[in-house]
Amino acid sequence: MAFGETGASALRRALAALAVAASTIGIAGPALSQNPEAAAVILMYHRFGETDYPSTSVDMDQFEAHIAELTNGDFNVVPLSEIVSALRDGRELPDRTVAITVDDAYTSVFERAWPILKRENLPFTLFVATEPVDRGIPGYMTWDQIKELHDAGVTIGSQAVTHPHMPTRSAARNRLELVDSAQRIASHIGQAPTLFAYPYGEASTEIMQLTAEAGYQAAFGQHSGVANATSDLFYLPRFPINVNYGGIDRFRRLINTRPLRVSGLTPKDPLLPAEGPGNPPAFGFSVDGDTDGLGALNCYHSDTSRITQFERLGNRIEVRFDAPFAAGRTRINCTMPTRDGRWRWFGMQYYVAPPN
Repeated sequence: MAFGETGASALRRALAALAVAASTIGIAGPALSQNPEAAAVILMYHRFGETDYPSTSVDMDQFEAHIAELTNGDFNVVPLSEIVSALRDGRELPDRTVAITVDDAYTSVFERAWPILKRENLPFTLFVATEPVDRGIPGYMTWDQIKELHDAGVTIGSQAVTHPHMPTRSAARNRLELVDSAQRIASHIGQAPTLFAYPYGEASTEIMQLTAEAGYQAAFGQHSGVANATSDLFYLPRFPINVNYGGIDRFRRLINTRPLRVSGLTPKDPLLPAEGPGNPPAFGFSVDGDTDGLGALNCYHSDTSRITQFERLGNRIEVRFDAPFAAGRTRINCTMPTRDGRWRWFGMQYYVAPPN
């Protein structure tokens, strides 16, 4: 025990250290916090005003409308690291807390989004895949531009070296992607990243463990939902935003979303086998906390739209699928209304590796 440390604080410190250690060896996946008021919406952008890429870009008029909404006084826009810290430590976050993240370090981030975000003094996190920047591929930012953002207070995270489909790579290769990208970022901005975004949102329990072992404090997918006390610190949700899903009405609905707190998620591993037991998965979870509106809960599957065949067993939701999930990414989203006209939202992304 450190000098001057109370028994209670020593116990809290020891329990926190034990939980972190357990999470890195796959014993405990959820975030350490169990404070129901620790929750935040995390937004994910890629490109800005790039009309050739509508699936990963937003129109500038859309983005200006988003920023106007976020700065109308109703929302608490904070650095992503502040949300991670609150989830880990059990600290409360104000209602309608939001973080902005941007993936891939495209030039349009620097040229079009950054002037607007700087004008409004809004923090954001940029996740960088280092190889395209190292190679000077057209359409990507330079290290000088990334350093300029960092020096201005933008958080720089990693998105690996080559932006790979990580579940299709060996553990040794993924370890190199995690460690080498952090070293490249540190060599250019003078600080190693502590946050990681899985390329394409694809992960597995093994990859999550490797990410923790590489020294990252949290990692993020591309599945919708509100990060909260029951989320896994190494597979936190983000709401993807693009032209087709960037209309202001939908945006308002997303940034006002409340968490759907769950436990007992099955399957927990986002990586599914191509065939045999486990695919299709026996998908299910229990709803924790406020269950008002549970009778109106609906789930949606990215391949089959609304799911009509599921059971509610008290606060337990069970879904069964007739056919295996195809190779690639599959998303499941479950939502239910709240008494104040908002929505609770839980989502999960699963990945099936394509045949060799």
